[in-house]
Amino acid sequence: MIVIGARALATTLLRTTFIGPSGKAGKVTRMNICCIGGGYVGGPTMAMIAAQCPDIRVTVVDMDASRIDAWNSDQLPIYEPGLDELVMAARGRNLFFSTDIDQGIRTANIIFVSVNTPTKTYGIGAGSASDLTNVELCARRIAAAANGNKIVVEKSTLPVRTAESLKRVLQVNTNGYRFDILSNPEFLAEGTAMADLQTPDRVLIGGDNTASGRLAIQELVNVYARWVPRERILTTNLWSSELSKLVSNALLAQRISSVNAISALCEMTGADVDEVAFAAGKDSRIGPRFLRASVGFGGSCFQKDILNLVYLCRHYGLNEVADYWEQVITINTWQKTRFVRRMIETMFNTIAGKRIAILGFAFKKDTNDTRASAAIDVCRALLNERAQLAVYDPRVSSRAIFSDLARATGLPASELEKSVVCESDPYRAAAGAHALAVLTEWDEFKRLDFESIYRSMEKPAFAFDGRNILPHALMQSIGFDVQAIGKSVSAAAAMSAESVEEVPA
Repeated sequence: MIVIGARALATTLLRTTFIGPSGKAGKVTRMNICCIGGGYVGGPTMAMIAAQCPDIRVTVVDMDASRIDAWNSDQLPIYEPGLDELVMAARGRNLFFSTDIDQGIRTANIIFVSVNTPTKTYGIGAGSASDLTNVELCARRIAAAANGNKIVVEKSTLPVRTAESLKRVLQVNTNGYRFDILSNPEFLAEGTAMADLQTPDRVLIGGDNTASGRLAIQELVNVYARWVPRERILTTNLWSSELSKLVSNALLAQRISSVNAISALCEMTGADVDEVAFAAGKDSRIGPRFLRASVGFGGSCFQKDILNLVYLCRHYGLNEVADYWEQVITINTWQKTRFVRRMIETMFNTIAGKRIAILGFAFKKDTNDTRASAAIDVCRALLNERAQLAVYDPRVSSRAIFSDLARATGLPASELEKSVVCESDPYRAAAGAHALAVLTEWDEFKRLDFESIYRSMEKPAFAFDGRNILPHALMQSIGFDVQAIGKSVSAAAAMSAESVEEVPA
């Protein structure tokens, strides 16, 4: 841990000299924060800071004008429960969205870098290393536009020692100014991001153990301490902070792949994976979180962070460690493949020409984010088998669905439209379908009128529950052939009818 001096010492950073619009030197009398990148991390994080710190001016900048227009409209580009209310309350007061990146940099004391860092698809490290092009471009833009000392905060998910690259770019382009680099990784779960920001388990801030580094850390600590208990704000060196983010996501993904691996064994032995996970989770050393079997994990972070970890381990010659973590991804991919294979085998070994209702396309409930969603891979595999898909998701637009499937399949929209239709409700999706497949755990899917759906479907009517949220016993009594992850449904239905203890989510 880095020991920080008295809180009052950091206030010197608020008096940084800057060049105002008139060209004359002045004093910053108000804290200004700029965030480069208005995506799933930058937008919500800055909205929370603005809401909790009304005296701080917060500006989110992005070169994507359509995204900034959306942030300035009544239809935000991101869906998160509670986000709309925060943005509407603070926008125009101390929260602003702009495409003027240079102005945002010039007026800011603290600059968050929250840009996309996708997995590389080319060159050295393709398929595992992060593409840091956007991060380097940000560093060069900050160096060119800066008019005073700045604190630069890594907010994007980055591989270890990225701060070193940022430092080098900034230091050789300083123009006489000082740039202090901090790491402040996000630990948000989409769908609960605003609650996670409001009451985080921890806030992690890494920086250099130098006089200016400690002052920079304290400055960011002061911002979060407005609403986060001080004991939950952890301070480390830069490299520990960067690695902690990768390790946290790797451990969470590992739990999901572990229970998914056990789900396959449960199906073979007649055990119920929910009951097994519930029993194991009662051990206080294990706990119940992230032990819910499913069709597989998705989202922008888990797979990318594990691949970063794998690449890092191989870079340092730790091949056995890399192989270990790579298996987490292997099991996740296998689980999706296994789900599709089970669908095909259950439906008489052919799904060509059959309509399948896809319920849910987001990678999890309460978000419209589809990045690395299991639904994309499942739908691609079903389309390869020449199925007809009717997709419904309450938050994902048809435009996003077709865009994702076009990238996944390589087919133009004109070809996809022959095999894919997006429906406005689950009942339309199920009408005339041979099967329905639940791929996102939206709460509304638990409360559907399954008798009505059954009547509208072809017979036999199959239900493939990729999230284990459906009322299996009820559906089976109606006439559905229900297939679920990690359980023999016929046995599970009989047991649930006898009112065994409910297994929590």
